[in-house]
This record gives sequence, structure tokens and C-alpha cells, in this order.
Amino acid sequence: MTIASSSPPSRLPTGGAAEAPSRTGTEQGVSGEDRGDGRLAALFIAPALLGFLVFLLWPTLRGIYLSFTRFNLLTPAEWVGLDNYVRMVNDPIFWDSLWVTVEYVFINIGVQTVAALAIAVLLQRLTQSAMLRGIVLTPYLMSNVLAGLVWLWILDTQLGIGNEIISGLGVDRIPFLADETWAIPTIALINVWRHVGYTALLLFAGLQAIPNDMYEAARVDGASEWRMFWRITMPLLRPVLAVVLIMTVIGSFQVFDTVAVTTAGGPANATNVLQYYIYGSAFGRFQFGYASAMSVALLVVLSAITVLQYRLTRAGRTDLG
Repeated sequence: MTIASSSPPSRLPTGGAAEAPSRTGTEQGVSGEDRGDGRLAALFIAPALLGFLVFLLWPTLRGIYLSFTRFNLLTPAEWVGLDNYVRMVNDPIFWDSLWVTVEYVFINIGVQTVAALAIAVLLQRLTQSAMLRGIVLTPYLMSNVLAGLVWLWILDTQLGIGNEIISGLGVDRIPFLADETWAIPTIALINVWRHVGYTALLLFAGLQAIPNDMYEAARVDGASEWRMFWRITMPLLRPVLAVVLIMTVIGSFQVFDTVAVTTAGGPANATNVLQYYIYGSAFGRFQFGYASAMSVALLVVLSAITVLQYRLTRAGRTDLG
């Protein structure tokens, strides 16, 4: 009787059963919060993701498909395989446009990088004025089309104020945008003027991450500003400079609007950059398949250049320990 009425065996299962719901409830509460955070994150990401799918991924895939077709908007796309790419390889205008683009990129990137780096260092070493930074950034707030139109007027051979000043100095007027020799350097310098402030502020942000203690220690050791620039600033700025170079090179290869409003590819195709040639093939001659093939080729070239730049500049690693 005593053994039959013993209570401990009945209490043990009861205790275990009582603890289980409390743990399950807690886990359910945490997972519910996680699900709520996930839904909120998805809600915020959805507009950007939708824009990426509609305006970037789908046009890219569509363009790759059209590059293998003959398509002119009036008739259905006709599959032609690699015919567009064979035509591109044998097209002298395509290679000439690519060379003109490379020439533009070298001038634009070379001058812009040196000028932006000099401005960034001066902003860091000499002044911290927010107003001065705003003045430096002002040209970037202007659209490329407007900048091109302003400089088209300034550099006009007959009526431009720039050539009026040159003429007043006793020098012959220079056809900046009407001469084959001057046209591409002029367009490159116009875009340098517009973008150099933005590039300088990106580099200035990178300079802000370099500890001042390093400069102070170098001054104590008697290092000059020039030596500190090459021994401290450049090595520690390298990752930021590498990313800026990648961005500016990609943007330079896609130059279009400045050419469109100033020279329209002339004179004698001297400024017929690749993007303008692609635009003319698609919307001027309605050869959308061929234009898509050239666009895919440009995508491959930019991807290869980006990977090469990233590896050579070691953009993913920093010397700042």
C-alpha cells in the first residue's frame, strides 16, 4: 500500500511537462521576432531588388540574347548565331571607336586622378573648411549635358569667350572641338573639370582614415612633406585609390552625353567613342542586334579591366595595421 501510494514517480513527469512548454514558448517567441525582422528587412530591400531586376538584370540578359539575333524593332528577332560578333571583329569603325575611347580614358583618368589626389591632400593638410569642400564639389552638381553645352559655348572658335581671351593674347584661335587633334583631349578635360571635385572628396574621405600619429612621428624624425606623401599617404591610401580608379575607369569607358552635345562624334569620327557608335547603330540605323553585340563586348572588356585592376592594386587589402 505504501509503495502504491508513493508520490515521487508522479511528480517527476509533472515537473518535466511543466518545463517543456516554457522552453518551447521562449523559442517560439524568438523565432517570431526573427520572422518579423526578416519581413521588415525584405520590405526595405524589395524596391531596390525590384529596380535591380527590372532595370539592370533583365536588360542585360535581354541584350545578351539580342546580340545573337538580327533585330530592328519592326520585325521579330531572327537568330543569327555569332554573325554579329564576326561582323564586329571585321568592322574597322568598331576598332577605331574602341581606340578613340581608350585614348579618352587615358587622358581623363590620368589628369583626373593626379588633380583629385592633389586637391584631396591640400584639403587635408591645409584646411578643413566645409565651404571649400562644397565649392570643389560644385561642378559635379551640374549635369554632363549642361556642362558640355557651357563648354561648347566657351570654346567656340568664333564667339567663345575662351577663344576671345586667346585671341586677345595675340595667339591664333584654337578649334578645340572642331579639330581632330584637339577634340578628344578637350572632351576629356571637360569631364575632368566636372568630376574631379567628386573624386577628390572620395580620396579626402580615405585620407581622413589615416591616423595623424603617423605624420607626427614622421615629422619628429625629420621627414619632409614630400617624403611623408610617398611613404605614408600613398601606401595607406592605396585601397581607396584602387576603388576610385575602378569606378572612374568604368565611367570613362561609358562616356556618351558630353560627346553627343559637343561634337556628335566628329570631326571625321575623331570623337566617335564606342558608346556613341553603339547608340548610332541602334537608334540611328536600327541595328539593335549588332549594337547589342558591341555592348556585350564592352561589358566583357570592362569586366576584365576591373578584375585586373582589383588584383594589381590589391584593393581588398590595406597596409593600415
